[in-house]
Amino acid sequence: MAPSGLAIFIGAGPAAGAGIARILAHPSHGNLAVALLARNADNLAALATSLRASAPNSIIETFPTDTQPANLTNAFSAIRSHPSFQGLTLRVGIFSIKHSSKKPFLEETHDEFTRSLHEYVGGAFTFSQEFLRLLFEHHGEKSLADGGGKKGTLIFTGTLGALRTNPQFAAYGAGRSSVRMLAQSLAKEYSAQGVHVVHTIANGGIKDEDTEAQRTGKTMSAEAVGKTYLWLSEQGPELWTHELDLRPAQEKF
Repeated sequence: MAPSGLAIFIGAGPAAGAGIARILAHPSHGNLAVALLARNADNLAALATSLRASAPNSIIETFPTDTQPANLTNAFSAIRSHPSFQGLTLRVGIFSIKHSSKKPFLEETHDEFTRSLHEYVGGAFTFSQEFLRLLFEHHGEKSLADGGGKKGTLIFTGTLGALRTNPQFAAYGAGRSSVRMLAQSLAKEYSAQGVHVVHTIANGGIKDEDTEAQRTGKTMSAEAVGKTYLWLSEQGPELWTHELDLRPAQEKF
């Protein structure tokens, strides 16, 4: 069965990323061709091999990159021209980069603080621009009011740090909250053009495994997150979720 479209996923790692990508790509679930982006080329290749084995007949390609603007732009150019994706229209983008920074404030340098923002917030900015450009290339820019229909869904995986932070987490809180505001701004600017923008708050660990911890609600299942993201991508203009809180049943809040 031919793929139903294209998904671009940055931050694809062996834990949360694997389960999310598997659901997006599996013919019995999303049936999307998936472009996986991550920093480590060897780990990314190993992940793709594992995913192809667990999701037979799926189309999964890898594009090693960090979040530097030039590198992300080159990755999107490679996606545009990749033979596996010819004839497919972009439907989903997921920004799921890890971002953690903890240091006593008076020990943190200006360079450390701003580097964290540049890599994480700047990465979200460039990924969003490249995603929107490719989305409009594939679908045009006609608005919903003019009959353009939904074009696609852009999802940012956030954490509780986007809402509140703790001592020694100045850079972390600044970065997470900034991406949340970026998502909100994009939603307000592009919803009327058929672009669904979502920011999720992942509160708790996400593991790509089937264990007692997940069955009893101690940790989240990566595949469950993938099914949720797929559900978000399938929402029509009559109801769009913008922010969604994700947590396992036993996580305190």
